[in-house]
Amino acid sequence: MSHFNPPPSPVSGSPTASQCSAFASFTQRVRVSARQLAELGEDAISGLIDLTSLRLVRYATTITRNQHDAEDAVQAAIVKVAAQPGRLHQCEDPWAFLLRMVRNESLVILRRRPRWNLFGDLCDLLTRCRVDELEREESYRAIWRAMRSLPTQQSEVVVLKIWEEMTFAEIAAVLEITPSTAASRYRYAVAKLSDRLSGELGEAAHFNGQERGRSHA
Repeated sequence: MSHFNPPPSPVSGSPTASQCSAFASFTQRVRVSARQLAELGEDAISGLIDLTSLRLVRYATTITRNQHDAEDAVQAAIVKVAAQPGRLHQCEDPWAFLLRMVRNESLVILRRRPRWNLFGDLCDLLTRCRVDELEREESYRAIWRAMRSLPTQQSEVVVLKIWEEMTFAEIAAVLEITPSTAASRYRYAVAKLSDRLSGELGEAAHFNGQERGRSHA
C-alpha cells in the first residue's frame, strides 16, 4: 500500500532546483502558447488546451467539488480566451491569469448550483486514475476524503502550492489575497490533512494487520 506524506510546512523547506526549473519551463510554454494564440488566432487554441486543460480542471475541481462542473468552468474560460486571442498574451503572467479566469468561472457555477449538490468527486485532484481504480487503494481514498473535508479556500491553496509548485506570492496574485493569508491557509490545511490522514491511515494499517493475523491463524 502506498502512503501519503503530508506536504512540508512552508517554513521548513523550499522547492528543489529541479522543481523550480520544471515549473518555470511550464509557465514559459504557456507564454509561448499565448503568443501563438495572439499571432494565429483561434487556430492555435488547441495547443493551449492540450498544455493546460488537465491542470486547470484539477484546480477547478477543488472549487466545484465535481469534475463535470470543473470541466465546464475550464471550457467557459477557454471560450473567452478564444474570443479575444490577444488578451492572454498581453498579461504579465498568462498562467496566473488563466487560473484566475477558471476560478471565476467555477464560482459562477457554484452560485448557480443547488446547495444540496455541492459535494462531488475530487479524485482527479489527486491522480489521473479513474474512481474505480482509486477505490482499490485505501490510502488514496483517505486522501480524497481528507481533501474534501477542507474548506475550498484551503484546498485550492494546497493544489496551487503542491501540484502547481507556486510561491505564496504567486498564489496570492491568483486568489487576490495577501501572501501571508495564502501561507496561513496552507499551514491550516496541512495541519488538518496531517491530523486526519494520520488517524485514517493508522486505523487502516491496524485493520489490515488484524486481517493478516487472522488469515495466518
